[in-house]
Amino acid sequence: MRTFCHIDLTAQSVEKQVLEGEEIIRAGRYFIAKALVEQNVATADPLSKDNPLIFSAGPFAGSNFSNANRLSVGCKSPLTGGIKEANSGGTFAFALGQLELAGLTLYNCSDDWTIIRITKDGEITFDSAEDFLGMGNFETAAKLHEKYGKKVSIGLCSQVGEYQGMLSGISFSDVDLRPSRLSARGGVGAVMGSKKVKAIVVDLHKMPSFHERKKLMGAVREYNKMLKAEPAIDNFAKTGTAMMSDVINQLGGIPVRNFTGGQAADTSVETFKLSGDYLREQNIERGGETTHACMPGCLIQCSNVYADKDGNEVVSPVEYETIGLLGTNCGVKDPDDLAKLNWLANDLGVDTIELGGTLAVLMDAGEAEFGDVAYMENIIDHHLRNGTDHGKLVAQGAARVGEHYGLKRVPVVKKQTISAYDPRVIEVTGITMMMTAQGADHTAGNLPQYDSVGKPAEELVHASLDMQALTASTDSLGLCIFGRSVTYAQIDFIVNALNDAHGTDLTPEFYRQLGVDTLHLENQFNEKAGFEVIDDELPEFFYAEALKPTDNLARFHGPEVRESALSWWQDNLPS
Repeated sequence: MRTFCHIDLTAQSVEKQVLEGEEIIRAGRYFIAKALVEQNVATADPLSKDNPLIFSAGPFAGSNFSNANRLSVGCKSPLTGGIKEANSGGTFAFALGQLELAGLTLYNCSDDWTIIRITKDGEITFDSAEDFLGMGNFETAAKLHEKYGKKVSIGLCSQVGEYQGMLSGISFSDVDLRPSRLSARGGVGAVMGSKKVKAIVVDLHKMPSFHERKKLMGAVREYNKMLKAEPAIDNFAKTGTAMMSDVINQLGGIPVRNFTGGQAADTSVETFKLSGDYLREQNIERGGETTHACMPGCLIQCSNVYADKDGNEVVSPVEYETIGLLGTNCGVKDPDDLAKLNWLANDLGVDTIELGGTLAVLMDAGEAEFGDVAYMENIIDHHLRNGTDHGKLVAQGAARVGEHYGLKRVPVVKKQTISAYDPRVIEVTGITMMMTAQGADHTAGNLPQYDSVGKPAEELVHASLDMQALTASTDSLGLCIFGRSVTYAQIDFIVNALNDAHGTDLTPEFYRQLGVDTLHLENQFNEKAGFEVIDDELPEFFYAEALKPTDNLARFHGPEVRESALSWWQDNLPS
């Protein structure tokens, strides 16, 4: 049994709903899509009281099941105008699970800035946030821990979220109390800001009850053995997500200088200092942490703590998407420069993908030279931090900045910046970013090393949709996609563990169907929100400008992609 809390911010009242069995399991991204469709949110103003903000923890939350304490945050996105599920690590879902809470939804808006406090005895109170406004996330988190203690997890609306900047995510505590794990994409932090909720503070407590606890703990141990035996997991543990910079740079698909190039360094003649291998070796020499868990219980530990030349912590973590968008895409070459920019972004609780995309668009338009780190610091630490007129423009993201200046090379789909996989080379991931209701987002279905050369649209679209369905299931169960080499090979095992945890009798077919159902609901939402086939199109420059060094152009347009998807949907939707 788990409880879900429906919180009316205007009335400062709480309605508690008891969930059992399969209701607990159908969590995360599925739960968000179902709730938003049922509540007819698609036509709401995303920054109004009519847009609920949902926090959903998975069915294993609160346990030490490896990579099973992810959090889903969802709403109508103010950035894209469509549905949004923003996924995060950290300790917040773990804390909710330990209090036997499945999640919470924030309705309406608070009259004054507030802190929502959830204690281990189930009490929910509303405290004034007036003393916590206008500060960076690290200072705010420190003050919150002074007030509420160390044995809590925090979900935090940043300075940029306070003025409803669409770059803003919601920042959550990591295992060392840093507010550096973000539900970053789609402007969910702006929605939290529109509701005048500065923070949610949740007690850490104890492992929750499960239907067959002894069997579940056995499954935890067995899953750990599988992870330790898997070579792909070992690679993640050694180099983290930064290893993708080596792979995608070699393939010629890493974004360089506002997507005008696909290779940041020719490694046969020069050192690529933003590569995963270089970062790992340097970090070892400096005494940094090359492995770090983003959430309790995770054995993969694909995060890191980056150290400066004196061995002092600069930032945690440095991830691939930050390397690609805030790094190579902006012409940044020195990892020390990137780490400092990364820390500033974390302190402001902003999406480094959207931020990097926006800054590169401005550089490409002539506001600064690529690689001008001082310019980037000024935009982030002065304009964004202080909410100047220019800062508030930048905070609306790349699409709106491009519209403001009348620019043509703006790498967005559904007004959200494309992730660090150029769709001219990384074609299946590019198709995912075109198709997904989430806006350009690689995590919706990433197949970066799929051999797509010369293959037709239907094959690549079906490969994308197969991965999208599995990923949507993973997001719905609070699992991490980086464990997929084990998880997707052991679906029977995962479903049996779910049955042990919550007394259900689900079959293995449930796993994939949960993802299909999620995608279907998300598409329903976006259709009601007014999205059409034109919204699945890549920006024109991807079709017109050949990408060096491969000379690739984008091959597929929105109508062809949608047409190619029809047979997949016919085969996968229940009759």
